[in-house]
Amino acid sequence: MSDPFSALLLGIIEGLTEFLPVSSTGHLLIAQHWLGARSDFFNIVIQAGAILAITLVFRQRLWGLATNLGDRDNRDYVFKLAAAFLVTALVGLPVRLAGWELPETVAPVAWALVLGGIWMLVAEYFAERRGGDGAYVTWTVAIAVGLAQVVAGVFPGTSRSATTIFVAMLLGLSRRPAAAEFAFLVGIPTMFAASGYAFLELWLDEGLGGEAWGDVALAFAAATATGFVVVRWLMDYIKRHRFTGFAIYRIVLGIALLVWMPAGS
Repeated sequence: MSDPFSALLLGIIEGLTEFLPVSSTGHLLIAQHWLGARSDFFNIVIQAGAILAITLVFRQRLWGLATNLGDRDNRDYVFKLAAAFLVTALVGLPVRLAGWELPETVAPVAWALVLGGIWMLVAEYFAERRGGDGAYVTWTVAIAVGLAQVVAGVFPGTSRSATTIFVAMLLGLSRRPAAAEFAFLVGIPTMFAASGYAFLELWLDEGLGGEAWGDVALAFAAATATGFVVVRWLMDYIKRHRFTGFAIYRIVLGIALLVWMPAGS
């Protein structure tokens, strides 16, 4: 299998799984087991492609938020997005510097997939029992989503989107599209910051050399295009469907990883 083709596949996998609540880490772990491990720089770039995709999907919403700060409700939403991001930054940076993160190997990722799938089923059940409109973002939701992003960073395989969406739903943002939108919008500055920080670390460590730039560009484009389609599909899908299918898929995938892949991979 050629390097450009494997790069294309990895970009597509990143775009498919970054925003679905199924863990991009778990899927890239499987893919790179068969296609060969890529550099940290490569992985940062394809994640940047996913960030670009979600920015394009929500471009009108982002423009509306930026240009209508005079509206009280709009301004309140922006402040809560900022608060969630600041919580992630203020808590997450010390966690990152302290090295508090499980390794991206099969066992912890697989268990995170299984436990995360069970958590999704339980969280959605209790969120639906709450009833009500569930479309208003409270300060509690904003802060909890910020903390949830830190948890997702510490435990590879939990899925940032799953962790944030279901924390928001449990705390009152029970309407699925509203919870997903807030989680995705918070994810834009968070992922930009995380990718920028990782890129800076690589640059300072002189880890940017030796890249196949054609492969990197191809994977970036694939992640952007695939991510754009997936996010638009997901936002429409969850208007009428529950997350049950994703939860079951996570559990099955996690068990399969534990059974069939070497524990140290």
